[in-house]
Parts: sequence; structure tokens; C-alpha cells
Amino acid sequence: MDTTLQDPLVGQVLDGRYSVEARIAVGGMATVYRAVDTRLDRVIALKVMHQSLASDAAFVERFIREAKSIARLAHSNVVGVYDQGTDGVHVYLAMEYVAGCTLRDVLRERGALQPRAALDILEPVLAALGAAHRAGFVHRDMKPENVLIGDDGRVKVADFGLVRAVDTNTSASTGSVLGTVSYLAPEQIENGTADPRADVYACGVVLYEMLTGSKPHVGSTPAQILYQHLNEDVPPPSVLAPDVAAQLDVLVASATAREISLRPADAVALLGQARSARAALTDAQLDAVPPEARDAGDDSGSENRTTVIPRPAGAADDQDRLDRTSRLELPQDPPARRGRGRGRDRGGRMPRRGIVTIVAAVLLALGIGVGVWYINSGQFTKVPAVLKMSQAKAEKKLHDTGLDVKVVREYSDVVDKGHVISTKPGVGARIRDTGTVTISVSQGPERAEMPNVVGNRLSEAKKKIADQGLTVGRIIKKFSDETPQGSVLSTSPREGAVRRPDTPVSLVVSKGPEIDIPDVVGDTLDDARSELLDEGFKVKIDKQRVFSDEDKGAVAKQSPGDTGAKGDTVTLTLSKGQEMIEVPDVEGMSIDDATTKLEDKGFQVDVDKPVFGGDTIKDQSVDGGDKAPKGSTITIEVEGIF
Repeated sequence: MDTTLQDPLVGQVLDGRYSVEARIAVGGMATVYRAVDTRLDRVIALKVMHQSLASDAAFVERFIREAKSIARLAHSNVVGVYDQGTDGVHVYLAMEYVAGCTLRDVLRERGALQPRAALDILEPVLAALGAAHRAGFVHRDMKPENVLIGDDGRVKVADFGLVRAVDTNTSASTGSVLGTVSYLAPEQIENGTADPRADVYACGVVLYEMLTGSKPHVGSTPAQILYQHLNEDVPPPSVLAPDVAAQLDVLVASATAREISLRPADAVALLGQARSARAALTDAQLDAVPPEARDAGDDSGSENRTTVIPRPAGAADDQDRLDRTSRLELPQDPPARRGRGRGRDRGGRMPRRGIVTIVAAVLLALGIGVGVWYINSGQFTKVPAVLKMSQAKAEKKLHDTGLDVKVVREYSDVVDKGHVISTKPGVGARIRDTGTVTISVSQGPERAEMPNVVGNRLSEAKKKIADQGLTVGRIIKKFSDETPQGSVLSTSPREGAVRRPDTPVSLVVSKGPEIDIPDVVGDTLDDARSELLDEGFKVKIDKQRVFSDEDKGAVAKQSPGDTGAKGDTVTLTLSKGQEMIEVPDVEGMSIDDATTKLEDKGFQVDVDKPVFGGDTIKDQSVDGGDKAPKGSTITIEVEGIF
């Protein structure tokens, strides 16, 4: 059923220019149509604001202001804005039309993406956001629905800046709330604020979804998802997709840190991290197929294109899979040939003596053969193949061959939990009957739990983190009036989070209360040192001295010079006194030439010119060849006409 036929705008010409052909998407704020710009004869995407919002004059004004700003953002990975206007109750944007599909369509069809494909999509998205961030814009609603993938493979980001006009108010009836809350940063939930790091957080969630095929936080209501954003870290993608490299786990963790200061500053910084992560991965890691990946079937229609109304909430994808194993039977040994023996009597019977001799020979050969067989093979059996079997099946197969089993457990990133990693002796090796085979059973990927170190001294926190198999990463210091200096204020990941061993942990450590640093510029060294030490600061003397207006040997500058924490080091740079420069002789020169020559030497110039003065310098306050302080003023006197 074509739902566009029910839309009254389809078939109309908006604002006398845009011929509306079909409805292609419906969102919480607007409806998007495919239209033709009859003036320029080109296909465009026409976004028309819902009438319930168009009746709000303040909203419309802000919508128009933001649209004008975004129209100036020219970037190859940003959906362009061509025009904005109103037609009666309709407020619209005319935008670039991208023939293709959304990232959401791709994820519905493919389930999860290989790391190479995920990075191929993420990097142009970050390039687009980076351009916006550096231009002063924040997207605020990054999600797969707003990532367009053209038929030519180009990736573009849509809806720049428009959500700034509506903030987080979206219509629950359209289902867009649930889709939006899945990507909200904690600070957006807590206080409604959003800077570029909110877009960074959303991109980290989108990357997690591309690598695993699932959102990191799920729930039956928006409130449940919002609670998880505030209280639970985004888990490493490798928990669901074991072949995801550690570098990508770190990339997701960095982008989705709940502590805003621990995230990259903007999309440009995250793009740098993404490219570094890609460079560190092998081709095998980049092309690893995640467990939730599905083969893309042929799609000759337009069902997953942007020209289709999004599927209703709850619509299920076909995830059935067929894994078949073929078994090839080995051919059986051919039956032994039967031939007539020699040495028989004429009636076909062998003489009695011959029978006895042959029987004895056969028994002797048989005894020797059995002995040799038993010594070489008879007392041994081969270890059967049980690799990657479940523990129960492997134990049964080994017991059925008469072998005992010893079980040890190991971590494995490639073998499913509860399945056999290896055997000792190895598969096919000979082992005495009733011998024991040791099987190593997978415990799944090794994981380390983040300990609670908040409030601990830094040295103690480092030890606890190392004891859990994690490593200490970036350490950020912040002022705190409550937490003692040198104690941990917060961590990322938080307490109880499960990570791969050696995952870096970021720490925020207290610098103690913020206090003013005394201004000691101009003081003698002894006075400056004494005053700073009395206030609890350490003092360091810069080896280099500088020219300044301060007396020689006095403090010329200090760093830092405003506030700090007790125990911080203040570096003092001492003065060499004023720099003395030889004054050039400018007598007889024109005013302009004299001024230029003196200023080039670093002097200020004051011109003393009589009312009826000419243009020739007759005298200067400091004679040429003498020295004066750099930056001081030299007065030049102009010769009079009369």
C-alpha cells in the first residue's frame, strides 16, 4: 500500500516552486518528501515542519536561524541546505537529495558490520561533524537514521543543527524518542547541555552498534535506557563480538566515557583516534566477521532506500540461519581374494603331516605377530578429535574410547565458552589404553573487573588496578574542596565494569582546593621564594634570564601566575634588566625615514615639529651612537622653515 497517496502535500507545488512527488520519511519534527525544484529542474529533498510545531513563532524563528547557519557549512559529507521558506502553514527546508539508504537500513539488513566497513562509515561521519564543531555547531541527534549512504558509496550526515532548535523534544508517538534516547550523552540527560563531546558520545554508540549489531543500552521504556546512560558504561564491543580488536574496544570506551572530560574534545580528535586505531589493525582484524553479521541478499527494489517510510516499531528482521555440515564416508576395504592353495592331495586334501606343520607355523607366526602388534600398537589408542566440542560431548567421546579425562580451564578469544580449546596429548597422538587426556575448556574471553578506587590515594589505586589485570591510562588532575589532594575523584570505566585485561583506565585525581598564587613579579628572589614557600608552593628558578623593565636580578615573570594547588611548583624567571640598544643617528633625515629607522630598532618615536616646521630632523633626544633602553621613547626635533 502506497502511504504517500494519503498525504495531502503529494502532488502539490509548494511556494510556487517545489513540486512534491512522494513522501519518503516521517520524523518527530518534520516530514521529508522527494520533490522537484521547478526553477532549477533538479530533484531535492523537502523537509516540511509538522504543523503543530509550525504554529510556535519562537520555534519557527529559531528553526530558520539555524537553517541559515547550516547552509553556510559546506562539506562533502554534509547534506547541503539549498533554501528555506514558508507557504501558508507550511515551513520547509529544501535540501540535497541523496539517492541510497540510511545506516539504519544497512544495519537492519546486515546485522553487524566488519570493522573495516564500520570505520569506512565512521570516518566520513566524523569528518562532517568535525567541520561542524570547528564552525561552532553541535548536531545533538547523531544516530544511524541521520547517516545517509548514497548509491555511489558516499557517506553524508543529515539534520545538522536542526535538533538544536527542538532540543530533545521529539514525538513519542512516532517512536523517535526511543531511537533518540539510545544515543544521548549523560550530560544531555542530566542538565540538557550539549557541546561537541555529546556528538562524540553518540558516535561511540553508533560505532558499537555497527560492530555488534546491537545497541549498548536497551530497555522497554525510555526511562530505563536513560538510567543506563547515567549509571552504566558502554560495554566493550568484544563482549558480543569476540574478534573485535582491543584497539576498537578502546576507541569505543574513549568516545563513550560518561565523564565528559575523558572524551575526545570534538569529532576531529575522535577522527584522529579512529585513524590511529585503523593503522594498528591487521587486515585479518579489519575483515573479521562479527557473529551477528548477515550476508546481504539481492535487493532489486527500493525497500531499504531513503525513499521509503521507516518500518514500524517492532518489525522483526529475518535472522534465521542455516549451518549445514556434510559428512563424507570413506570407502570400505575390498574383500580378501580367495585362491586355491598348493600342496594338496589329489582329492584336494592336504597330507596330515603338512597340516600339523602348517598349523604350528601359523600359531608361531600368530604369536609373534600378536606380540609385536601389542608391543607396538595393541596397548595404545589414538586421541580422538574433540576440538571445539562442548565439554560434555568431548568427555563422552573420550570415555567411549576407554580414556580418562582431566579438565583444565583457560581463557580464549576465539573458542566459545564451555568448548574445547586443545587436548594433551594432541588429537591423533597415541596414548596407552585407560590413559588420561587433559582437555582445556574455554572460559570465554578473559575479562577484568574494574575495582572501586574512588577516594584512594593514587599509588594505592594504581596497585588495585594492576592487581585486577588492568593498566593505568590517562591521569587528569582537578581541583576539589572535598577530596584530599592526591586521591582519586572518578574513573573511566566505573567500578564493576568488565573489560579486557590490560585495558587502560583513566583517572581523575584531586589537586586539592584551588588557592591563589601570590604575585611576586618585581620582588627580589629571596622575597619571592620566601612568600611562595610560606603559601605552600614549591619554587623553581628558570636557568634563562630575560630582559625586562624590572631591576636586574628581580623576578621578571612567574608561571603559573594566577591559581594553583598546594604543593604545585611555581617557576620564576629573573630579570637581566632593561635591554640597551644603540640609537641610530637620524639627524638630517626626513621625518618618515627617521621614524622608520628608530622603530626598526625597537624605539618609540615622538616628533617635535614647530608650526612652520619643515621635514628635516635637526636634533634627537639621545645622540646617535649612544644607548637607550629598548622600547623607550626617542624625541626627534624638526627644523623650522623660518
